[in-house]
Amino acid sequence: MNFILHRVLKAPEQLQALAPFGEVDADLMQQVTEESGKFVTEVVAPLNRDGDEIGVSFKDGSVTTPPGFKQAYQSFWQSGWPSLACDPDDGGQGLPAALEAMLYEMLSAANHGWTMAPGLLHGAYECIKHHASNELKATYLDKVATGEWLATMCLTEPHAGSDLGLARTKATPMADGRYALNGTKIFISGGEHDLTDNIVHLVLARLPDAPPGPKGLSLFLVPKFYEDGTRSAVVCERIEEKMGLHGSPTCVMRFDDAPAWIVGEPGKGLNAMFVMMNAARLHVGLQGVGLLESAWQKAEAYARERRQMRAPGTGSKAGEADLIEQHPAMRRILDAQRAWIDAGRVVAYRTAIELDIIKHHADADRRAVANRWCALATPVLKAAWTDQAFTGGSACLQVFGGHGYVREWGIEQVVRDSRVAMIYEGTNEIQAIDLLLRKTLSDGAAAMQGLLDELESELGSSEFDAEIRSGMERLGLLMRERMVPAVQADGADPALGNWLADDFLRAVAMVLMGWAWSRIRATTGAEQQRWAQPSGAFLRWVWPEFDMRMSMMERTLG
Repeated sequence: MNFILHRVLKAPEQLQALAPFGEVDADLMQQVTEESGKFVTEVVAPLNRDGDEIGVSFKDGSVTTPPGFKQAYQSFWQSGWPSLACDPDDGGQGLPAALEAMLYEMLSAANHGWTMAPGLLHGAYECIKHHASNELKATYLDKVATGEWLATMCLTEPHAGSDLGLARTKATPMADGRYALNGTKIFISGGEHDLTDNIVHLVLARLPDAPPGPKGLSLFLVPKFYEDGTRSAVVCERIEEKMGLHGSPTCVMRFDDAPAWIVGEPGKGLNAMFVMMNAARLHVGLQGVGLLESAWQKAEAYARERRQMRAPGTGSKAGEADLIEQHPAMRRILDAQRAWIDAGRVVAYRTAIELDIIKHHADADRRAVANRWCALATPVLKAAWTDQAFTGGSACLQVFGGHGYVREWGIEQVVRDSRVAMIYEGTNEIQAIDLLLRKTLSDGAAAMQGLLDELESELGSSEFDAEIRSGMERLGLLMRERMVPAVQADGADPALGNWLADDFLRAVAMVLMGWAWSRIRATTGAEQQRWAQPSGAFLRWVWPEFDMRMSMMERTLG
C-alpha cells in the first residue's frame, strides 16, 4: 500500500504542494498508515467472525450490535480515526483524503460488517458542511466530523429503489420553521444501533407543493435525539435478514410526524445528497479492493500450506505431493486477483489525491483535470472493483476446494459480504449508464478522450505499454467515430447507449488497469520480481477482456 502511494503515485510530493498539507511529509503519512493497520488488526479484525455468526439483534424497535462492536467503535472515534480528513475547524485532523481511503480499505478487508457503521460519516460531514445552515452546523457538524455521532442516508422507499424520483415521503412545514416528516425508508444501513449516543438521519422527502420527479425532492436532517434529550418520532420497524453483513443492521425506518430541519434549498435535495453519495462511491470501490485483498490473503496462505498431487513442471516424482500454489490452475487464480488488487489501489489512491487537488490546488486548470479524473474514474472504480470482489472472491474460494465452502476458513463470508457492494450506492449498471450517457456521450466524448490522452502520455515505451496504448487508441476511435454519431443520429434508438454501457465501463476499467500496471512496472526497478507475476497475469488473463468488450460494443453498434 505504501509503495503504491509513495513511489508509484508520489503522493507526498503532490500533496505537500497543496497549502493545507505543507507539513504532511512521507514519514508522517507512513506513520499514519502503520498505526491504521495496528488498530484494524488488533481491535476490528478479531470481531469479524462473531459479527457474522452472532449478528445484530432486534427487539421492540432497538438494535443491539454483536459483542465487542460498541467498544471497538467508541475506541475508533475517541482515537480520532473518523476525523482524519476533516477540517481542523470542525474537530478534524486535516490530513489528506488518501490516508482516510487507505484506512477504510483496511477496515473493509478486516470486518466489512463493522465498517458499515462509520462508512457514511465522511459523506454526511461533507453534506452538512456545504449545505446545512449555520445553526445545524453548530449542533451537528463536529459531532459527525469526529464520529461521536453516526449518520444515515435515507433515500430508498419500498416502491422506489434506484428511481429516487418516485419517493413519497412527505415534509410538511411546521409553525416553528421545521418540517414534519412522514414516510417509510428501507435498506437504511445503521438506521438504529447502540454504537453511539445519537444518530443523524439525512432524509430525502417531498414538500407539499413540490413537482413530481427528482426535482421535487428536498433534503432534511432529523436526529434520533434532539438537543433537549427527547427522542424523535423515527422508528425502526424491523431489520432485514441478509445474505451477508450480519454485523450491520439494515433497517426499515418509519417517520411519524418527525420534526426535521431542511438542509440546503427546497427542491435541491439530490444536489446535496449527491455530495454524500459521491464520497460513498469512492469508499465502496475501496471496499471492493479491500474485500478482494482479504480473499486473496486467505487463499494465498492456504495455497502455501496445502499439498495435493504433483504439479506439472516442478520435477516432483510420482507419488509426491506439491504445494497447490505450484499448480498452474491455482497460480492463475491468485495472480489474476493480485493484478486487480494492486491496479485498484493505484486508481483509488489517485482518486483520493485528486479530490484534495480539487479542494486545494491554486490552478483552476489543474482543478479541472482533477474533476475530470474523479468524475470518470469513480463510477469505474465502484462498479468494476466491487464486481471483482465478488467474482474474484469466489475464485479465491475455489483455491480451498471443499474447505472453502465451509465456515471454518472464513472465505465464504467474504463472498457473501461482498455481494451487496455491487448493489448499494447506485447499482453497477447505473454506474455504467452514468459513465457513458451522462459523462461521456453528453459532451461528444471530449472529457473521456481527454482522460485517455492523459493516460497515454504517461505510458512508457515497452511492449507492454505499446499494447495498452493500442487499446486506448482503439477505444477512442470507437467513441469518436461510431458511438457518438450513432447515438446522435436522427432516429437513433434511444436505448442504444444503455445497451453499450456495461461493456463500455468494463473496457475503460481495462484501460485504467493497463495504465496502473504501466506505472507500477516503471517504478519497481530492482523489485521487479515482486510484481512480475501479477503484471504478467494482467496481460495474459485480464487484459484480453478488453478485446471481448470492444467486440461486444462493435456488434451492438452494427
